[in-house]
Amino acid sequence: MQDSKAENLVDILKEKVLAGYNISREEALALAAADLAALCAAADEIRCSFCGDAFDMCTIINAKSGRCSENCKYCAQAGCYSTDVEEYPLLESEKIVEAAKYSAEQGVMRFSLVTSGKRLADWEVDKACAIIQEICQSCDIAVCASFGLLEEAQFARLKAAGLMRVHNNLEASRRFFPNVCTTHSYDDKIAAIKAAQAVGLSVCSGGIMGLGESMADRIDMALDLRDLGVNSVPVNMLNPIAGTPFADNDLLTNDDMRRICAVFRFILPRAAIRLAGGRLLLGDSGRGCFQSGANAAISGDMLTTTGETIASDKEIIAGLGYRRALLDE
Repeated sequence: MQDSKAENLVDILKEKVLAGYNISREEALALAAADLAALCAAADEIRCSFCGDAFDMCTIINAKSGRCSENCKYCAQAGCYSTDVEEYPLLESEKIVEAAKYSAEQGVMRFSLVTSGKRLADWEVDKACAIIQEICQSCDIAVCASFGLLEEAQFARLKAAGLMRVHNNLEASRRFFPNVCTTHSYDDKIAAIKAAQAVGLSVCSGGIMGLGESMADRIDMALDLRDLGVNSVPVNMLNPIAGTPFADNDLLTNDDMRRICAVFRFILPRAAIRLAGGRLLLGDSGRGCFQSGANAAISGDMLTTTGETIASDKEIIAGLGYRRALLDE
């Protein structure tokens, strides 16, 4: 229904969101069918109203790689698939701290340690705490981490060490999640998110687009994130990896990703909607999405794939009229 009625709906819902209204699932589905240009322009207005010109930029380090016990069908690090991913245990502090300092020197505001596996062992949490403390003492950068399905007491220790934010993607909707992974559940992820929030950590959680899910699945995930109070939402685009079950999935288009970002902005008007994995596949490095509601990005290389450089991202951000700043602190 890409007609004048749908365009009018975009304007009506935009004004309601600007006034503080939470759109419904049915309204979000209707927006997803609206004219793309009108939808993206309205989403950008919402972003500007709630978040201004702030752009939240982060980098990550693959702090522990490969041999993962989980069977996520998109992931090169799953031990059950035959991929060429590098394998190594939790890195020593020197390499991680060096990477954090470099990111800080380049004007990046956040730095995240990401580890493979269902969760870190307790001794690894202790090691991570020491590394986080050293980063905090060495440079001015917000430290985040993606350490899997930890428990509340472990999150509390990490927060005491200086951790500010935990990343734990829902990946997909509750309905679609069993098509992605069967070694842990959607509820396991939600439990970990709530455990992190319980000790005062902020949470970054989103998903991967292009796994075979529908637009309704994407909307359901975004609504769950809204209910959880998550205000940093990574939007990854699947980069199919040889040897994984999703290796032959069709790539989404730039317009697909712009539409997703725009609908997410209507659902999550105050969020840092963060372009993450797969951004180089878009062709424009995400510029279209940054004009369609997205206002954050992971810069540099991803875990097992190449990303945009920090220097080029700084140029893109400045060229679009953004200023680099932390969101949701």
